[in-house]
Amino acid sequence: MPTWTLGAERVASTEINEAMAQYLTERGLRVLGRPVTEAEIREALGADRHDDLAPPGGEFLVARDHRGGLLGYAGVRLLPGSPTTAELKRMYVRPAGRGAGPGHGLLRAVEASARKLGATRIVCETNSELTEARALYTAHGYEETEPYDGHGRAEHWYAKPLGC
Repeated sequence: MPTWTLGAERVASTEINEAMAQYLTERGLRVLGRPVTEAEIREALGADRHDDLAPPGGEFLVARDHRGGLLGYAGVRLLPGSPTTAELKRMYVRPAGRGAGPGHGLLRAVEASARKLGATRIVCETNSELTEARALYTAHGYEETEPYDGHGRAEHWYAKPLGC
């Protein structure tokens, strides 16, 4: 039985912004090989906005521990111009939640949300250095595919058909 819970939350909060900055900082160290600056974090969040990870075309899910602490999050949104394709966005599990199952739970919940939004396919993108993410997607039936119109810095693109 998990020691964490999942639920939909608003993406706009100080706690979520801090967690996204933590993700971008970790990603910078792993992908760029150096710390990122505050300006780079603001630029990244501005260039790839997340305000559409909310109804009616999206959802933002958060995993929390038994005390309410944020363990991880993931968002889903319908792609503009393709109402049957959803995109997994902003998936991140903090170090305290790794290995305890929130990543698998978040991914399953995002897929369920995508189906509720009417999607029949889900896509995502990542970088080579994020090997855990790539392994998670593959373990859940995602297959590498051609690039789609994402944030432009990805090196791997994945897709999965969503059954009913």
